[in-house]
Amino acid sequence: MSCRAAHVLSLAVLCFFANGVFAQNAEPYPRVSEEAFKARLPFFNHEPAVPLEGRVVREWDKDDTLRLKIVFRGAQGFLVPAYLEFPKQAQKPYPLVLLLHGWSGNKENWYEDENIISGGVMRKALLGEGYAVLAMDAATHGERSNEIDYQHVNAFDDPGAPARKNYFTYAEISIQTVKDYRRALDYLTERGDVDMNRIGLVGYSMGGMDSFYLLSVEPRIKMAVACVPPLLSDGYGPASPIDYSWGIGQKPLLMLMGRQDDMYDAGRVQASYDQYIKSPNSNLIWYDQGHKLTAIYVPDALAWVKEHL
Repeated sequence: MSCRAAHVLSLAVLCFFANGVFAQNAEPYPRVSEEAFKARLPFFNHEPAVPLEGRVVREWDKDDTLRLKIVFRGAQGFLVPAYLEFPKQAQKPYPLVLLLHGWSGNKENWYEDENIISGGVMRKALLGEGYAVLAMDAATHGERSNEIDYQHVNAFDDPGAPARKNYFTYAEISIQTVKDYRRALDYLTERGDVDMNRIGLVGYSMGGMDSFYLLSVEPRIKMAVACVPPLLSDGYGPASPIDYSWGIGQKPLLMLMGRQDDMYDAGRVQASYDQYIKSPNSNLIWYDQGHKLTAIYVPDALAWVKEHL
């Protein structure tokens, strides 16, 4: 072998290992046909004519930010609570980033620095760069536990409790959450202090999964950062993110993944990205982490938002 050929081979090997995927011949996850994908899109339709009844119920006026607690009527009539926060050093209309928490979490996760999503670190980084943020409780989560009789989504088996549980399937929770984020954007349009042409999102775990659905159905969302989303959701019906890779198109999407995450197969994620998602407007970054990436992901997520929003 010539020196040049050996050098090229060495570079190829380095590139292979640099992406953090060590499984050879990994197969991409299966996805539905484009026709089947399009047939699912009406599941996420919402009715803009239904009154929002949006209002501010509390505010925190700090030196550097103004945080509002808002509520509005969701797609099924439930009141949806969210935090809307503005950086005082920026000017209206503000670019805005939606913050989507993970399964069994809530909007408060984006106000805690050391939790599994390093939420406070991400939120403060965005505010520091002049972005407004909106963090909403997903359906049945946080203050919305009233939707499931105040049970926790990960309810334990209590012999003294009523047998009734599993009020909603995962697909129903995801679809409802997506509809309610669309309703939140309707509310922001009414307010007039957000630049509706500069809306992006950062989603973690379940929130990362929801980012695939939102990119597919909501034209007001221009870009996304999806952190550690399980791409294949067996048994979740029409809520498997890989099926919605059809809808990403040319919207900028950054995937931030952990090599050691046991919620997906790293080799198959890489193969799926290469086959279904990879484009000049997308990127996939691997970290030597599990499902908890730690705050190591924040600079990459922030850089993506700044570049594309």
